[in-house]
Amino acid sequence: MQIKNASYIISSPSYDKCPKADKPEYAFIGRSNVGKSSLINMLCNRQGLAKTSSTPGKTQMINHFLIESTRKEKAKKEYWNLVDLPGYGYAKVAQKERKTWGKMIEDYIRKRENLVNLFVLIDSRHKPQSIDLDFVQSLGDWEIPFTLIFTKSDKEKPGVVKRNVETFTELLRAHWQFLPQIIVTSATKKLGRDEMLELIQECNLRISEA
Repeated sequence: MQIKNASYIISSPSYDKCPKADKPEYAFIGRSNVGKSSLINMLCNRQGLAKTSSTPGKTQMINHFLIESTRKEKAKKEYWNLVDLPGYGYAKVAQKERKTWGKMIEDYIRKRENLVNLFVLIDSRHKPQSIDLDFVQSLGDWEIPFTLIFTKSDKEKPGVVKRNVETFTELLRAHWQFLPQIIVTSATKKLGRDEMLELIQECNLRISEA
């Protein structure tokens, strides 16, 4: 897949205010400060598309981007939505506001009819966190298709990253018969970009042939 253009559409306060559900949609979510914006910018090859910030909890709405891509050079253009969701977990906001975010996120994930896949971002530098494991378990209970994306792999020794990913996988294996796809990424080195685009292209192809 080759991304030809990526443009911001709208920020919505709730799932029912989102754009018309007429295109395949892929959403990105993770704990605050997991590197979500940097990964989105790397994937689309456009710096500044998703706003990065050192302040956790900066993304507060459902942010839609329109992506124009082709399967190969000079092929027919395809259009799909990329969605930047608010981070879950720690953020310096009031508890009432965090609950509002939580409802907004859950409503979007469970009710957005054109959501094809949810990319769940996990910081590869750290040992498995209960908040990530609990969120993934919720996705299983809700029967939401998702992919685990381990971020910032260039910020830690390869052995540590490998061990953290394997530990997370083993913890899932205790409760899951089938494990989700796992992609290790680095926004700086563009690691994992091809795998993510290939996954999106495969999903789009299945939808177009259905």
